[in-house]
Amino acid sequence: MTGQPTAGSLAPLFAPEGVVVIGASRQPGKLGAAMARSLATFPGARALVNARRPDPGAGVYASVAEAAAHTGGRLDLAVLCVPAAGSADALAEAAAVGCRAALVCAGGFGEAGPQGEEHAQALRRVARETGIRLLGPNTSGFFVPHLGLTASFVPAAGRLPSGDVAVVAASGGVNHALSFDLAAAGNGISLGVGIGAGLDVTAADVLAHLAGDGRTTAVALHVETVPDGPRLVEAVRRVAPAKPVVALVVGRSDVGDFARSHTGALATSWRTTRAALRQAGAVVVDDERELVDALTALSRIRLRPHPDPGLGIVTAQAGPGLLLADRAGTDGIRVPELAAPTRHALGELLPPLTYQRNPVDTGRPAGTFAGVLGTTAADPAVDLLAVYALTEPDSVDLASAVQDAGLGAGYPAVVVVGGLPEDVAEQRARLHKAGVPALGGPASAADAVRALVTDARQRALPKDGPAARPTVAPVPAGPLDEDAAKTYLAGLGVRTPRRVACASRADAHHALRLLGGPVAVKVLDAAVLHKTEAGGVHLGVRTTGELDAALDAIGPGRRCLVEAMAPAGVDLVLGVRRDPVFGPVVLAGLGGTAAEALADVAIRLAPLSAAEAAAMPDDLAARALLDGWRGGPVLDRAEFGRVVSALAAALAVSPGTAEIEINPLRLTADGLIALDAVIVPRTADRT
Repeated sequence: MTGQPTAGSLAPLFAPEGVVVIGASRQPGKLGAAMARSLATFPGARALVNARRPDPGAGVYASVAEAAAHTGGRLDLAVLCVPAAGSADALAEAAAVGCRAALVCAGGFGEAGPQGEEHAQALRRVARETGIRLLGPNTSGFFVPHLGLTASFVPAAGRLPSGDVAVVAASGGVNHALSFDLAAAGNGISLGVGIGAGLDVTAADVLAHLAGDGRTTAVALHVETVPDGPRLVEAVRRVAPAKPVVALVVGRSDVGDFARSHTGALATSWRTTRAALRQAGAVVVDDERELVDALTALSRIRLRPHPDPGLGIVTAQAGPGLLLADRAGTDGIRVPELAAPTRHALGELLPPLTYQRNPVDTGRPAGTFAGVLGTTAADPAVDLLAVYALTEPDSVDLASAVQDAGLGAGYPAVVVVGGLPEDVAEQRARLHKAGVPALGGPASAADAVRALVTDARQRALPKDGPAARPTVAPVPAGPLDEDAAKTYLAGLGVRTPRRVACASRADAHHALRLLGGPVAVKVLDAAVLHKTEAGGVHLGVRTTGELDAALDAIGPGRRCLVEAMAPAGVDLVLGVRRDPVFGPVVLAGLGGTAAEALADVAIRLAPLSAAEAAAMPDDLAARALLDGWRGGPVLDRAEFGRVVSALAAALAVSPGTAEIEINPLRLTADGLIALDAVIVPRTADRT
């Protein structure tokens, strides 16, 4: 493959002066015929090549060289509609006459077994040796509506409206599906790309290209697999500050390979990819409908960075307004009570029986509707306004009222327009022209609100550099048992229980006398990672008889750890591991069996600062358990951040370590304490 490209190196692919179709056909059902038809409207130079049935009089040539000789402009882009076996030769031929980019549509490469992989390697070799950029194979292509460039065998793609939303999809089919859905919601497309097999051009390359594209204001990113995690993360980090990236990750059901730790079982590729993209600045969504709603909003407006934006709701019908308010509560979005001066001003505009604290129920909208919108939006606690109204031209012109209130340019707002399709389409077009996102219903508006708030919150997070990350000692060499692992953690500032490592029964009895009961008695063997499942953990041991029974169960001659029992509290799991795609990652969540049953976890790329780590519990659905639930202990976020940051730093400076896990890490009234710890060398066999 070629080296990392520059941002402008995809111009020959997405903005060519001329295009040549290799494998063009006159048979309507053939791929080459469909591609030739799609490219017929391209205003630049065009040429068709069919080595077996050339017809120069009809513009079909026997070779790319002949086509180039008869074409008035440069042929930058070659579109290959030939079988896999002939693709490498066709690519080399195109590169030899000056083509600088190519689209390979055919399948039958790496996904087709050993022979297909040979074809893929041949393509890579040509791309590497010639420097030609290669999109595909196994993709239905791409389109750039404002250039009239439709390199797709899907006929309707040529009718997509030009606009400012780019689609970067792993699948050519998803690229088309998302683009059609975006257009149906009133959005235009700046660029739509199906990556396909990604032998050369990947999503990271396209994102780098879009960073310098003045037409694109927001990006849809669809991810199936990630060939290079750090490159994708860096590309999103580069784009997202200026252009929102909304990401949809496939693979929710993926449980990954068998993992010997809770961290490994919970940090599946789907969860890790979503977390990595979110940390890079993308707004991550759950399905394609939410993606369309998010982009309808984020392509037009963006809130200022804010840790907790306030939502104002104005509704001309009470029921839909309640749906919006209910969903905001579910999504954790603040709906503040309006200030007294705001309520006084609204009282001058609205009938006395309407609710005016937020949500604001106007009743049937009237001439004061614009004033209500502007007054509510101007409240100091409101950062975003959500509006619901039906199309009632006899009562109010919604689009005019929204503009008169200064929404869009002055105050960020999303508007739900209800009514018959033709009426809604007219209002939506006017609102979109004014820069105000218009959605089709309360659920869509709620999706848009959540995306806008998520984007604002993420941009408000601390961006601490490497200097804010702790300096720690590396993990000692060799397999470490629990006692050695806890000794290392104590050096990082992680509190651990009082304990004694025992080589004999006599040592264990001495430890019981020293520590007093109750104690935990555990097998001490670096090779045993799941001690409970192996019968190697015995809790609440108080007497010499109970101790002897525990030692008998562990087995004669085995080392053991005798440890003081910790007070009751809330158990967490905390681990750092090396993800095969993204590198070091941190995972935190509920401890015990609840962790895997509920998958309530937070994941971050490592290393990270204590301030960044301290925000991880906010991702947990069960975070209320950490905030004094029913008189329970309260998590010191600063302490938690220091522990997480130290563990992440430890993995970063320990190349021989695959994983460090504390499970459980118990939250007690006195703070955090590590009750069990495992440090796994990278060379260890999975058992």
